[in-house]
Amino acid sequence: MIARLTGQLAEAGADHAVIDVAGVGYLVQASSRTLSVIGSIGGQVMLFTELQVREDSMTLFGFGSAAERDWFRLLTGVQGVGGRVALAILSALSADELQKAVASGDKAMVARAQGVGPKLAERIVRELKDKVGGLALGPGTTAVLPAAGTANDAVSALTNLGFRPAEANAAVAAANDELGDGASLDTLVRLALKKAAR
Repeated sequence: MIARLTGQLAEAGADHAVIDVAGVGYLVQASSRTLSVIGSIGGQVMLFTELQVREDSMTLFGFGSAAERDWFRLLTGVQGVGGRVALAILSALSADELQKAVASGDKAMVARAQGVGPKLAERIVRELKDKVGGLALGPGTTAVLPAAGTANDAVSALTNLGFRPAEANAAVAAANDELGDGASLDTLVRLALKKAAR
């Protein structure tokens, strides 16, 4: 199972991206929300992934946050919701908006997504309402790496210290924004640890 990909963004389309990992290009289907934050071609990126295996195909889906991936798994567990429909919902609504819509039974909000009619929206809200109540979804922080090189090393350092990848990425991104791209690894890791501890 492929849980995440870290590499260079080689290509991006309306509904997909190609991530080059050590010379191998992975075609990843993604929501427009994820595609809008992964940066420009040639930049470093880390995406959470979910591999779907069907009789006639294998499709890799990519997500900018653990929360988005968790929602994808929940949505595709509902009858009538495949990977493409789940991505359409995640393109229309953020993880937080989706959580609010399901918790409040707002089927009209879910029906805003392309390809989701009133009946399917109602089924999604009804089936997921109980599941979402006791579920601790992953953090909504984005997994996109702030910059290549030093930032990658800083994220690696934090994950080796026991931080979840999303937490490490968020902390390093915040530290990187404050310090700028010229910061040393030591300085970046120290500030990222302070950010992560807050």
